[in-house]
Amino acid sequence: MTPTTPLVSVVMGVRNGAGTLEATLTSLTQGQDLDLEVLVINDGSTDQTGALLERLAAADPRIRVLTREGRGLTRALIEGCSEARGSFIARQDAGDLSLPGRLAQQVSCLEADPGANLCSSHVRLVVEEGATATVNRLAEESLADGLTGPSIHGSVLMRREAYERAGGYRAAFYYAQDLDLWSRMVESGRHRVVPEVLYEATLSPGSISGSRRQEQEAFHALIVGATRARRAGESEDPWLEQAEQLSGRCRTARRNPRREADGAYFIAACLAAEHPDLSRRYLDRTLELNPWHLKARLRQLRAR
Repeated sequence: MTPTTPLVSVVMGVRNGAGTLEATLTSLTQGQDLDLEVLVINDGSTDQTGALLERLAAADPRIRVLTREGRGLTRALIEGCSEARGSFIARQDAGDLSLPGRLAQQVSCLEADPGANLCSSHVRLVVEEGATATVNRLAEESLADGLTGPSIHGSVLMRREAYERAGGYRAAFYYAQDLDLWSRMVESGRHRVVPEVLYEATLSPGSISGSRRQEQEAFHALIVGATRARRAGESEDPWLEQAEQLSGRCRTARRNPRREADGAYFIAACLAAEHPDLSRRYLDRTLELNPWHLKARLRQLRAR
């Protein structure tokens, strides 16, 4: 029997995510009222991720698992999107949750606006202890320049046809592969935002946004240069070559506790007003990772 074509293909890469993966997948398979498939690329996991995915896929044929050696998120997404069969491709990050009805609302948003290529939503950022750090409420007018994008990569749903026409994710962008894609997709269609919290993302000190901010900023500068060149009818190649070189350095970079300290400090600052006790715990974590973190030391002294 030929399988039915899903309306939405959800694409997710995961490496060593066994502790949170089942909750993530449940938020998709039980919380979204539409025809979907969930493509999970097991990117070189060494924990129980493989066994968990095997069990969940056996119980739910909508879950499709691709197991590969670890090549990084960008290449995992390229492969997953190439396998997608739905009219729409949704992103989802392991460890995050899609709130009930997320995908249906985003599909409705794009179906109501043929001139739009992608749709995101407001996002609640939580910490591993469950407390809300902040809520990102992105306004559509802030996206007009085409060089900014959704606040959280996993919150996006896009037209598959528009994704393919834009050229998809590019391997040269090891980090910030999402912004590179958005900068090209908005050249042929708008980015819409559903003004509701439909996605919940978990912050941790070691997350890319926390510990790899410098690399992301460097990629952002290259994306700006490539975008301006492309829109002026010039070659992007010099910018893509620089991105390849930066990606090579990122692939071989070792864990940097000082960068994780910056991530922990960011979380502490977000929690300070509503969760002061938890904020102090993240300040302590900041100083464990980097005893010379001046901002954390000063904030800790003021909190006493």
